[in-house]
Amino acid sequence: MRPRCYFVAGTDTGVGKTQVSAALLLAAQAHGLRSLGLKPVAAGCVRAGGRLVNEDALLLQRCSSPVPDYAAVNPVALEPAIAPHIAAERAGIALHVATLAGHVRAQAAGGAEVVLVEGAGGWLVPLNETDTMADLAATLAYPVILVVGMRLGCINHALLAAAAIRAAGLELAGWVANCMVPEMDALEDNLRTLESRLPALRLGTVPFFAGGCTPGTLNTWLDATSLFGSR
Repeated sequence: MRPRCYFVAGTDTGVGKTQVSAALLLAAQAHGLRSLGLKPVAAGCVRAGGRLVNEDALLLQRCSSPVPDYAAVNPVALEPAIAPHIAAERAGIALHVATLAGHVRAQAAGGAEVVLVEGAGGWLVPLNETDTMADLAATLAYPVILVVGMRLGCINHALLAAAAIRAAGLELAGWVANCMVPEMDALEDNLRTLESRLPALRLGTVPFFAGGCTPGTLNTWLDATSLFGSR
């Protein structure tokens, strides 16, 4: 049986893509499915054990079952916490969509029943002089899960991202509202507007957590039945 594969994108950087991805990996396991989280490109890495590792990729690794090797999760680890194409250029590394997609497909063929591929930054973050993260998503052709950072401007950002996803010929499989501030003015009105205009099911609304939260806690605010329920 082919795995259920999804590409996890965000309306911006820092909107909770990794935390949502990790929670969804646990949700898949709760449905009895082996799950694998991948982050093909990660910028903002530190040296540990003689190699560069990324905090987000480490979380995806820990929440995958069975736990994969780090290199399988994050094949391209870049040290500066800047745009991937700039970090790669400084490191003398060339990022190629075909190479990244080939790695993802190879890992997806390794026995996982659910594969979540997390992008870096927003939808159109460049990978090189011509290609963007959207080109990787389009090459993979996986349905997209969009994490919407709920704050001022989120409607515009979410609708632009959804339009770009559709323009790439991809399905928006669902979206998650992640509250970025303690109290957002007109939160419910914003949610209703997004629900009426985004062509996909809202998988949940994550409240603001000042000190962060574990994937297990975040998972209690999500309903992934539409993603991982019986076929």
